[in-house]
Amino acid sequence: MSVYALIDCNSFYCSCERLFRPELKGRPVVVLSNNDGCVIARSREAKALGIGMGVPYFQNRAFLRQHHVAVFSSNYELYADVSNRVMRTIQGMVPDLEVYSIDECWADLTGMPGDLEALGREIQARVHRWVGIPVGVGISTTKTLAKLAQWAGKTWRATGGVVDLTDSLRQGRLLPLAPAGDVWGVGRKLTTRLQGLGITTAEDLARADLSMLRKEFSRVLERTARELRGEQWMRLHEAPPLKKEIISSRMFGHRVYRLEALREAMATYVTRAAEKLREQGSLCSTLLVSVQTGQHEPEDRRYYRSLGIQLAHPTDDTRILVQAALAGLDPIYREGYAYSKCAVVLGSIVQTDEFTPDLFAPAGQGRPSELMQVVDRINARYGRAALHVGRVPADPGWQMRRELLSRGYTTRWGELPRAG
Repeated sequence: MSVYALIDCNSFYCSCERLFRPELKGRPVVVLSNNDGCVIARSREAKALGIGMGVPYFQNRAFLRQHHVAVFSSNYELYADVSNRVMRTIQGMVPDLEVYSIDECWADLTGMPGDLEALGREIQARVHRWVGIPVGVGISTTKTLAKLAQWAGKTWRATGGVVDLTDSLRQGRLLPLAPAGDVWGVGRKLTTRLQGLGITTAEDLARADLSMLRKEFSRVLERTARELRGEQWMRLHEAPPLKKEIISSRMFGHRVYRLEALREAMATYVTRAAEKLREQGSLCSTLLVSVQTGQHEPEDRRYYRSLGIQLAHPTDDTRILVQAALAGLDPIYREGYAYSKCAVVLGSIVQTDEFTPDLFAPAGQGRPSELMQVVDRINARYGRAALHVGRVPADPGWQMRRELLSRGYTTRWGELPRAG
């Protein structure tokens, strides 16, 4: 029988901000989305104040100031570095690890000797001691049950954040207490539909008719119900389906008027999309580029235009994709508009071994770029954008607004913490 553990960092973004600011201990902390738009992370103290997820920052600024809430812009570089430290620490304690997200990972505990709850507490203690990040650990015989165990650790603080749910009797006691909406993979829309069928708890979902779930919902929900029953359907390192489209876009920190600034932004977004394309071992043969103004502009000042581009051969080469995207940007640009966003969509994606190259294509066309593989290895070692196309600026004026950005405590030499 397999045994899985889900290790989840508590209020991860907020915990990262507190890591080098001990004076924030016990004080409510929130982290904002891109361009300081809305709240995307809250500490336990901030949740206790009733601060909701996704509330706009500008509408709640006075309330946050009144309650002495520490507010931060998203420091993605710091969060990624701390996440890597957490994952490396856990990796040294378990036979196998699967990183699920920036703040969660699965561990395979199958065959591990001794008390599994004690092992979970040892993982929790070591991560806190070595990295300084609090984590919770849920353990059970399926991924879905392990996720539910981790939910129980968050819900009942007396558990200390570690719950071993491998015992079927304990599973039987927890499932009636867990709302169906808190089961892994059951979102808000599904919850409403399930309630209409009288399925309100995890136990109800586990006992539901499997053929009905498959017919009325999906095979995914059927497998979730099976996992709640203790049947293993999801293993470690099961590859997710590859993306059929890759989108790269972000709102500008300030309105953009000049074509040259749009060219810089487009080249930056294409570069990131191409990296994602290569990460999944794919090539693309179409692009869609678009520009738009803000939706709240006066009607006569609104503008949106897109253009599709067909490439001669499938490629993953950033240089070719940037060149094509910029050629498509020129005809859709209109002078005088205040642009708030541009985007690129890579489409017609195929795997490198799933297509037949053109027999008459020039050498190298329609094949993975060896140069790009070298660039990716260098950037993986020395940091993203250590090597990049010349169109991508080092410090663009249009980049997203982060007025409350904390220091790069572990990612920038000039901002390392100082002792004494």
